[in-house]
Amino acid sequence: MLDFRDLFQWDRFITPTIIKTFYWLAIALVALLGIFGIFSGLAAMALNPFGGFILVLASLAAVVVGIVAARIAAEFVLIVFRINEHLGAIRDQQGFR
Repeated sequence: MLDFRDLFQWDRFITPTIIKTFYWLAIALVALLGIFGIFSGLAAMALNPFGGFILVLASLAAVVVGIVAARIAAEFVLIVFRINEHLGAIRDQQGFR
């Protein structure tokens, strides 16, 4: 769990504990932008039905790509921190300091 003192000390990383929050915020942002794009496409259908339909499809595809990209970015950050932990364990095992 994240302690207030951890914010001012450099003994422990706080990013792995808060990355899930940033992931869900990114998902919410992608969903809101997707909804905005879908409504824009529906409004554009009044002027150009084909163009509006393409915009709706592009918005749906962007939501899927955005969700996958957010997950990949979050996992990449977690992998980097896990590599750091494993390298620290190897260093401690070898007796280096």
